[in-house]
Amino acid sequence: MSKVYLTGAGPGDVELMTLKSARVIKEADVIIYDKLANPEILKMAKEGCEFIFVGKEYAKHLMPQDEINEIIYQAALKYENVVRLKGGDPFVFGRGGEEALYLKERGIKFEIIPGITSSISVPAYAGIPVTNRGYTCSFRVVTGHEAPNKKDSQINWESFIADETIVFLMGIHNIRLITKKLIKIGKPANTPCAVISKGTTKEQSVVVGTLEDIVEKSKDIPTPAIIVVGEVVKLREDLKWFEEA
Repeated sequence: MSKVYLTGAGPGDVELMTLKSARVIKEADVIIYDKLANPEILKMAKEGCEFIFVGKEYAKHLMPQDEINEIIYQAALKYENVVRLKGGDPFVFGRGGEEALYLKERGIKFEIIPGITSSISVPAYAGIPVTNRGYTCSFRVVTGHEAPNKKDSQINWESFIADETIVFLMGIHNIRLITKKLIKIGKPANTPCAVISKGTTKEQSVVVGTLEDIVEKSKDIPTPAIIVVGEVVKLREDLKWFEEA
């Protein structure tokens, strides 16, 4: 009987992928993958494996999610081992829950294979711990790109005044809005910020600033990129290791 493996590919570095993810990729009859998955991972697939690209880019959704769901379902009817490969973790802004529900409703077996999420690993590669004693004891991960057709935002901006680390995923194109919102609710304009592009890969780049100047400083940084806001960003000066490895 066929099974769909909703698989996290990790943040970018192939060596940060889990052993289980690597195994199912090697056994896959078809891999349905998105733009965030490192292309090098596909080289692990067996000969004859089919590849289906369903990636999305900012302001350019090549394929609606409903269509992706159906592609996964149809692949499960045709193949025994189906891998739906996503960057990071499939359940962290990866639409993995939606895809799993679609399969369950149609009687298709599935398995979730977690991946290392970029929300923690990418800051770590930039020398920024999301929590650190004496700085903050909590952090939150927030989408930086809500669906444009949403009537009301689900982001409770007022709660962001709390003294904790905030990690925005997929937010670089909305960084001006994000910084304005945070300053408006009372975050000090000199709150440290970092933008990390292509984290954990050899193309990683990091820009550090404050809520006041990070928009200008990061204007030329390539995607994918994440935004980290909070006092822990100050630790990068002493903890940056990846660039010096």
